[in-house]
Amino acid sequence: MKLKKLIALAMGTVMVAGMVTGCGEEANNTASKSDGETYEIGVIQLVEHEALDEANKGFVDGLEEEGLNVNIDQKNAQGEQSTCDTISEKFVSDGKDLVLAIATPAAQAIAGKTTDIPILVTAVTDPKEAGLVNSNELPGTNVSGTSDLTPVEQQMNLLHTLLPDAKTVGLLYCSAEDNSLFQIELAEKVLDEMGIGYKRYTVSSTNEIQTVVESMVGDVDVIYTPTDNMVASGMSTVSMVATENKIPIICGEKNMVDNGGLATYGIDYYELGKMTAKMAVRILKNGENPADMAIEYLPEEYCELSVNEEVAAELGIDLSVLNLEDSADDASKESTEAADAEDTSAADENSADDAAEETSLEAAE
Repeated sequence: MKLKKLIALAMGTVMVAGMVTGCGEEANNTASKSDGETYEIGVIQLVEHEALDEANKGFVDGLEEEGLNVNIDQKNAQGEQSTCDTISEKFVSDGKDLVLAIATPAAQAIAGKTTDIPILVTAVTDPKEAGLVNSNELPGTNVSGTSDLTPVEQQMNLLHTLLPDAKTVGLLYCSAEDNSLFQIELAEKVLDEMGIGYKRYTVSSTNEIQTVVESMVGDVDVIYTPTDNMVASGMSTVSMVATENKIPIICGEKNMVDNGGLATYGIDYYELGKMTAKMAVRILKNGENPADMAIEYLPEEYCELSVNEEVAAELGIDLSVLNLEDSADDASKESTEAADAEDTSAADENSADDAAEETSLEAAE
């Protein structure tokens, strides 16, 4: 499938390899040693799909780059809440030094089992709304981490730009995911301001996806689905039904576009994972308390526009309204400027070091 991706400001493409193990498997990833201590980290991931896998990979790579000596116990709940609970109980029993929870249900499971072990979350849209922290600015609990809140307003603007005649948007999400409901409410607010109608469609299991999407046919002009884990894991089914019935899909993140959506403007989950790894270092190595560590968000330069050209062609969607070539040129120019700035900074540092060395030698003479 041919997919055209543009970096919104200045971001290199990150190629991510799959690395998530099954629920019953343990993956011990040892980073290079920076001190004599080895930290035991448990990772609980709700389900296996590209966005969460990338966040996981970013976290592991980030720890390796930071030089911590760690053993990472990888567990995947395969989308089952009861399995999240079982994994959480095992991590508490093992006395992990830190637990990373990927996705809201996984985070809620481990947070309900311990108030002592530091917990970092990622791919959680609103930790406060999910009941994980007292506030996103000052958590006040043993939980902190990174949010995957996507630019919903920009996504609605993208929808309107590509589909200016759309009258009704089908809002597809899992009723059990608090993170999805939060984004749906944001989307509804923007659509109200635009004067565009909408209707909610919810699923409670992947087995319901095909039937629910089929029920949209004839009633909606476009589907919007946020960063919903259940829908993401069943995106191929959503796309199969929607595309066959000429219904475009605006998605919450780029991997859903890879799997048959039309377009999105979203965040980079790999970079989100790396950001979370830096927070882990602050806790494990520097002794910081999650209660005092604000929830962090990726800066705008890590958002990107993703368009599935094959799907657009099949649906007869005109992509010229996005000025893709101009945007690509701008992104390339900004990336080059950023690289030049880094080179200049490095040169300045080298010059300063040389000057300091010369001064030291003169003083010695």
